[in-house]
Amino acid sequence: MKNYNEVLQGDCLENLKLLDSNVVDLIYLDPPFFTQKTHKLSKENEEYSFEDKWDSIIQYKDYIKERLAECKRVLKDSGSIFLHCDKTASHYLRVALDEVFGYELFQSEIIWTYRRWSNGKKGLLNSHQIIFFYTKTKDFKFNQKYQDYSPSTNLDQIFQDRERDDNGKSVYKKDKNGNIIFNQNKKGVPLGDVWDIPYLNPKAKERVGYPTQKPILLLERIIELTTDPNDLVLDPFCGSGTTLVTSKILNRKFLGFDISQNAVDLTKKRLQNPIKTESNLLEKGRDSYVNQSPKILELLNQIQAMPVQRNKGIDGFLTNNGIVQPIPIKIQRDEEGFEEAKMALLNASKNNNYRTMILFSLDKKTNNSLFETNTTPDNDIVVISDLNEIKNLKF
Repeated sequence: MKNYNEVLQGDCLENLKLLDSNVVDLIYLDPPFFTQKTHKLSKENEEYSFEDKWDSIIQYKDYIKERLAECKRVLKDSGSIFLHCDKTASHYLRVALDEVFGYELFQSEIIWTYRRWSNGKKGLLNSHQIIFFYTKTKDFKFNQKYQDYSPSTNLDQIFQDRERDDNGKSVYKKDKNGNIIFNQNKKGVPLGDVWDIPYLNPKAKERVGYPTQKPILLLERIIELTTDPNDLVLDPFCGSGTTLVTSKILNRKFLGFDISQNAVDLTKKRLQNPIKTESNLLEKGRDSYVNQSPKILELLNQIQAMPVQRNKGIDGFLTNNGIVQPIPIKIQRDEEGFEEAKMALLNASKNNNYRTMILFSLDKKTNNSLFETNTTPDNDIVVISDLNEIKNLKF
């Protein structure tokens, strides 16, 4: 096989056999996870599905191992392989990788962590997947990435070189004049093996309706770590084509296989018009979503209300003490009038049909007559001026 920048239909084992040895720089594979079910999803009247049912875990492991052997053959000596999986069969896949590549060539177990809505299952919420990182040899290509230091880091100490004294104690390194020597090459903290990258938002433009679609931001990190422009990236289970689309965006050559013609057609369509969804979370950090003032958070904490960070009309919810339906609470700001605060609460709640809402207003202390009628046809607004009043309310 001489052509690249293609996506081919067929079993990846047969397509891998068409490749020359030692030609691929990076392989990322996101195979079936041994879920023992059929995965289906649709968008814009197009349904995409794939089977993930096996007679046994051994059959599954042997299937993956046979394809890993071909992956190793086509990898360059400087190449890397990343295998994406979850808790279902990760222990078997790790053994298969050890058997094919050698346990000494294991580099990292990457934890991709994300926040998702609870599915109400008994037990701990699944909020991470696993990516095993192996290389063909110990002489592999790797482009180090760095992250910002944590807010608690003493940067003034980070930039000061250290050495061991005669007693083995770490001390600041000094020149012959007794001046502390500063290190100008600090770039941050080397990237770790826990990656907090958001799962694709259901409304993201990048979403194409394919089950198990991964975000471009995740593949972007893998590709940039282990390849350079014009290197060849291979995805044997390309699915919706995220690996190939990311490779095109990053100016890498690419090659993808999938047994489903629908998946191949979808990938070709995405390659014609690559769409990447940016993440405010990665760009600004989780703290950027915290917009409640310490004063508001303290008031909410006094009544054990769950704070809301991204809503102009609701500051928190009361959910304890046997409350059947969550009760939104709004705290009137110093710069707000009563009617303004009331309308903000109503507007924020109008689509959710909350039977009861609470407005905390210190204005009530000065003119009680303002607050005699606060009932709408669908909602009751309870106005309080003392948080202790909540204890006496009956919902």
